[in-house]
Amino acid sequence: MFNSLSDRLTATFKNLRGKGRLSEADVDATIREIRRALLDADVALPVVRAFTGRIRERALSEEVSGALNPGQQVVKIVNDELVGILGGQTRRLNFAKRPPTVIMLAGLQGAGKTTLAGKLAHWLKSEGHRPMLVAADLQRPNAVNQLQIVGERAGAVVYAPEPGNGVGDPIQVATDSIEVAKSKLHDVVIVDTAGRLGIDEELMQQAADIRSAVNPDEVLFVIDAMIGQDAVKTAEAFLDGVDFTGVVLSKLDGDSRGGAALSVAEVTGKPIMFASTGESIKDFEQFHPDRMADRILDMGDIMTLIEQAEKNFDEKETEKLKKKVESGEDFDLNDFLTQMAGLKKMGSMKKMLGMMPGMSQYKEQLANFDEREVDRVEAIVRSMTPQERSNPKILNGSRRARIAKGAGTTVTAVNQLMERFTQAQKMMRSMTRGGGMPGMPGGGGMPQMPGMGGMPGAASGKKKKPAGKKKGRKGGQSGNPAKRAQEAQALADKKAGKTQDPVGSAFGGVDLGKDEEFDPANLPKGFGGIFPGGKK
Repeated sequence: MFNSLSDRLTATFKNLRGKGRLSEADVDATIREIRRALLDADVALPVVRAFTGRIRERALSEEVSGALNPGQQVVKIVNDELVGILGGQTRRLNFAKRPPTVIMLAGLQGAGKTTLAGKLAHWLKSEGHRPMLVAADLQRPNAVNQLQIVGERAGAVVYAPEPGNGVGDPIQVATDSIEVAKSKLHDVVIVDTAGRLGIDEELMQQAADIRSAVNPDEVLFVIDAMIGQDAVKTAEAFLDGVDFTGVVLSKLDGDSRGGAALSVAEVTGKPIMFASTGESIKDFEQFHPDRMADRILDMGDIMTLIEQAEKNFDEKETEKLKKKVESGEDFDLNDFLTQMAGLKKMGSMKKMLGMMPGMSQYKEQLANFDEREVDRVEAIVRSMTPQERSNPKILNGSRRARIAKGAGTTVTAVNQLMERFTQAQKMMRSMTRGGGMPGMPGGGGMPQMPGMGGMPGAASGKKKKPAGKKKGRKGGQSGNPAKRAQEAQALADKKAGKTQDPVGSAFGGVDLGKDEEFDPANLPKGFGGIFPGGKK
């Protein structure tokens, strides 16, 4: 979402690097670029003025003039102020001392309120709660039916006594739901109220009446992150009419400029509590102002990555792998398959890679990355026998051909996977010896996973040898007299046109030729039981 703003700010800070002292003109030029970047991101003008004013004041103080690296100090100031306008600290839900905790959702129609209700229920379930969804939006056509579908996807109970479509009393439904939740031991009630096409006085009053009737512990204002400066006017109207306690940003993954996220907390004084970051029921996260500021400034979000890994990776399996690597054993394809399963549970590979520091320079590669590559890699590994997964060294040409056939792919794809897997093994050994992680930013290449060949521009991990003559024995001849004589004979035969250079497979075994030219009939004896048409 913040790609454009992040690019502009990153480019602005590059001009400050290497300067031992910042003049007032340098500071003014930087502030001017930050102001333009924020206005282009559709941030509310009062917020932009206050934000840049605070940065200028701090940038011209002794805080920067006395710093060893003034440029980095300015970046730190901008980071601090970004955290401030995003809310300052992480605000968590206030749960009732006596269940159920009542959470009321309010917002404009089309903001994604009903879908977000399901995501919130799913998130609460993962936190150990038993939520119940309440269909109190009886105005919008099929709103009740939509909530039932969303609730089913989230695995949450839906209380919907009225059919909706203009039929039923939403205040009575909301009131009755509290007693139902108590009787069925639900500790959280999420009330989905009717949205508005604009600042509708009648429906605003309805939301206020529902709030008075159920006395919710939290009133969450759901706002579309893509509406920019309009978010300010809408948020102020809801604050006056309903008096919400927190904000939830929906569609944060959209192609927007970030105006809503950077305006609403500063203007209303209410914290952003959650963010919807995709279409999946799992694409929902608690909002951390400090982490979002880091993402905007291309510093990554390692803490969120760690938390997702802790949730999705099996602790026993992780500890088992750790002990295995520490003992000197090699990381094998069974371990790789386990790690792949954990990665898939974490969600989108693009999002995970996007949380790595310094990934803005790989924006194009990330945009072109095919998420299905993970499934293709898993198919290749699952086409191997247990013995092959435990000991990848036995994968000769014939085995690779069989694996490619079983996975519905090419031998080239299998070879590429094994090449990257070998790199992963080396990385594990290097980490065990304390050598760090190759391929990370600063290490000369883009981080990659084994088999992630669909990532354009990813570093291969190989160092190219400089052009020029090889040092060592003249002509690269063997030191073994018998072998040297054999090489001379092969060279003479070649000049006479008797033989051709063997192409061979990159990993030994038979030459399978190009993928599109592969013909099972050309395979040597012993392949008949695997491929129809092969020699027996």
